[in-house]
Amino acid sequence: MSNELKTEALRVLDLELKSISQLKESLDSSFFEAVDLILNCSSKVIITGIGKSGLIGRKISSTLSSTGTPSLYLHPAESSHGDLGVIQSEDVVIAISKSGEVAEMSSLYNYLARKGIPLIAMTAKPESSLAKNSTICLNIGQSKEACPLGLAPTSSTTSTLVLGDILAMCLLKARGFSEKEFAEYHPGGALGRKLLTRVKDVMLTGDALPLVSTDVNMSAVVSAMTGGEARGVVGIIDENKHLVGIVTDGDIRRSLVKYDNALLVPVTDIMSTDPKTIDKEELTAKARFLMDSFQIQSLFVVDKSSSNPLQPVGHIRVHNILNLY
Repeated sequence: MSNELKTEALRVLDLELKSISQLKESLDSSFFEAVDLILNCSSKVIITGIGKSGLIGRKISSTLSSTGTPSLYLHPAESSHGDLGVIQSEDVVIAISKSGEVAEMSSLYNYLARKGIPLIAMTAKPESSLAKNSTICLNIGQSKEACPLGLAPTSSTTSTLVLGDILAMCLLKARGFSEKEFAEYHPGGALGRKLLTRVKDVMLTGDALPLVSTDVNMSAVVSAMTGGEARGVVGIIDENKHLVGIVTDGDIRRSLVKYDNALLVPVTDIMSTDPKTIDKEELTAKARFLMDSFQIQSLFVVDKSSSNPLQPVGHIRVHNILNLY
């Protein structure tokens, strides 16, 4: 039985792959006319379809919306019971049907024709009622269904889904849709957290902010470094509370080799005098970029809009950023 099932699985896969490959023939002038039509749409794209085509339509609509093309799904049966009101004159409608003969769409055709609203058809039957009522017809191909009974929509729905993905990605490319825009539409996802979270949202503050003054020796630095959450680095501030230097655990190790009584050495003799900082309003993505660029593990945070823009108000470590994912 296992060999029979493997044979069946490979048969289905081969048919599905063949159906996708045949889509290359559909990428003709009609397809690019559809892209231009949607690009020039000043409102939204409404997708309709029933049964399995409706489910595919919902996914295509969702993909469009998340990649810069506002879209929603309209059930064709509900459209004739008041939901036609969701369609506006500036919209573009995409109707999906393998056969192109869906009784529930007849009232939709009439409505669109009266209002002069463009209709893009996705069908395997260019001679169908759907195709004849459309402004542009996109052919999903005459692929054989993978269902051994030849009944359940399989290869045809795969082709339609892929054609919808191609359409969405071409629109994304044409619009110059950016990673940042994608993140704004997905604030709950990992990419959204990565690109939308600001330094002030994750920085360490208060007692967790490791700071000492310029008039202390290294024993005070070691004490500050080993307490709180921000271990491994200490910021050095002058009498104006300006950040003038930092000491890392590497600086301490080197001082132990260089000095007999390293803990008694003034901090100003050990500290690095070019501390890297970042404004609290910057995105964590920029903080990560700076850390990678300078090969450091942390940054002190300042508030450039305050009366003392050189005073550290927080501290952010690479681990604070990695914890976002």
